[in-house]
Amino acid sequence: MNDTLNSADKKLLLQLAREAITATVQTGKLKMQQVVDPRLATPRGCFVTIKKQGTLRGCIGNFSSDMPLYQLVQEMAASAATRDPRFYPMKEADLVEYELEISVLSPLSKITSPEEVEVGRHGLYLEKNFSRGVLLPQVAVEHKWDRETFLNQTALKAGLKKDDWKEGADLYVFSAQVFGESGC
Repeated sequence: MNDTLNSADKKLLLQLAREAITATVQTGKLKMQQVVDPRLATPRGCFVTIKKQGTLRGCIGNFSSDMPLYQLVQEMAASAATRDPRFYPMKEADLVEYELEISVLSPLSKITSPEEVEVGRHGLYLEKNFSRGVLLPQVAVEHKWDRETFLNQTALKAGLKKDDWKEGADLYVFSAQVFGESGC
């Protein structure tokens, strides 16, 4: 099966995400919409990112899910708007002028060497003891990071010291089909 989403799929997922954010902010509840497209009904992981004037405003996701992709997108959109602990929950006044980006993820793949990380292709998930950190593939590209900086920043995101990835950490890579409202 081809996992690549087409233009219509992307537009629909972005629309569902935006409607989920609006409904959740206005009513306090997510009103889950249903979709019949089999490509969007396949369980896949995703992250939904909200940006306001190019600056991060919320980002939440899941690597895997038993629920269909279209449902997970709606749930993660509502969560990014109201549950990202780095930001206050969005209010009605925040529903103007924000952009959405959705990252549909491949499954995680454990790697044995940091040399396997390809900046621009891979996202990173790091686990060490009880700490975890994740950075999407586009983050390293946006910041023009090299591999080591990407690994350092993922460790910092996990609440570790920047070079804690070098010993005793489990590293996983994943790829993402990333799309946003400006690109559709």
